[in-house]
Amino acid sequence: MLNGMDDDTSPASTPISSSIDEPCGICGQHALCGGLGYVRYELPVEHPDFGKLFRCPNNRFVDPERREKLRKLGNLDAFTDKTFDTFRVDLPMLTSTQRQSLEMALNVARSYASNPDGWLMLEGTYGCGKTHLAAAVANARLDFEDAVLFITTPDLLDHLRNTYGPSSDTAYDEMFDRLKNAPLLVLDDLGVENPSGWAHEKLFQLFNFRHSRHLPTVITTNVDLETLDPRIRSRLLDDNVIRRVRITAPDYRTPVQSQNDQLTNLSLYREMTFETFDTSTGTTAEQRQNLERALAIARSYAEQPQDWLVFLGTFGSGKTHLAAAIAHSQQDRGNQVIFVTVPDLLDYLRLTFSPGATTTFDRRFQSVRSAPLLILDDLGTESATAWAKEKLFQIINHRYVARLPTVLTSSKALEDLDARLQSRLLDQRRCTRFAITAPAYGSRLFRK
Repeated sequence: MLNGMDDDTSPASTPISSSIDEPCGICGQHALCGGLGYVRYELPVEHPDFGKLFRCPNNRFVDPERREKLRKLGNLDAFTDKTFDTFRVDLPMLTSTQRQSLEMALNVARSYASNPDGWLMLEGTYGCGKTHLAAAVANARLDFEDAVLFITTPDLLDHLRNTYGPSSDTAYDEMFDRLKNAPLLVLDDLGVENPSGWAHEKLFQLFNFRHSRHLPTVITTNVDLETLDPRIRSRLLDDNVIRRVRITAPDYRTPVQSQNDQLTNLSLYREMTFETFDTSTGTTAEQRQNLERALAIARSYAEQPQDWLVFLGTFGSGKTHLAAAIAHSQQDRGNQVIFVTVPDLLDYLRLTFSPGATTTFDRRFQSVRSAPLLILDDLGTESATAWAKEKLFQIINHRYVARLPTVLTSSKALEDLDARLQSRLLDQRRCTRFAITAPAYGSRLFRK
């Protein structure tokens, strides 16, 4: 059960300064509290904390008993080991890009914990460290003896539902007020809850209340924000209130499985590099110029992958070769790449439903959807079932919205692709398209 929050915690306001000019006997600084260790905050009469005493912000002497009491009240007993000092950014299987992503997230979380102002949202796949950092923020605030409430979104909704039961010790209004007014609320796993109309409404009410008052809030999620209630999404996209941090590292709890789940077929294309791309054999001057331009575009993209690159052309024209060369270039730099044909990708996803599957669909789907660089070969050759279309669109749409580096190849004309995919590929702000007009390499070998 959720418990009540302790009153001796500072709200987001300015304390009324003491009239005593001598240094404080507790902290030695300017006497905000007059040596008492507690202050009142300048708040309107209608504010629930009006007239209450709170711990002075300059008083940093930790009371172990009080901290443990706050830990229990905040549901943090299970996260005592989740601190900034125990957060690992140097795991051996990480690439340099993944390590930098974790370091950046760690630094942002530390900074937020020192002064919780506004909201912090941590995004990333399962097990990448989001919950650890969120709990570390909460634990850091316990050292300031601030009240914190840590809860997963499904548990939050369950607690609210349970208040309707005849045996509940807590009324719904009392429970919801605790959530809305928590000095720091940490909401873990947003988006995995049952998306009922009631759940949407309760979450919106909670988010809207805390957003309008800029109450400190930490959120973790592994879902595409586009899938959330539009009212909630609009709050999460408010740059004036929220700081978003995306973690690109894999699941650190099961590193071997995470590596196996990267689904890359790149080893099958080891000969396809920029150096082995032939632009001259059996080509006309115009075709040679076209291939050289394609090679230059691919090399440039490989230097700094941003947004999308799409190669179109007939089978065997060199699209896959250039896509694989980009992947090799990034992999040689220690960066994580998933290179897979679209039909194989869909097969890998289907296999997670088999009895002997070694991973779950969600884990595999998330690893593809959030890969630092995803290269999908042969778009349009997959089995066009409704399920396949939907899963593929979800992956591509997520990467489109999040502007994640993505390379696509297709032998299909754009107008022959799914209309929803087509609209993303036509967006020139995020997508560079290049049509290779040279014939298949096999046929060029026989030209004189």
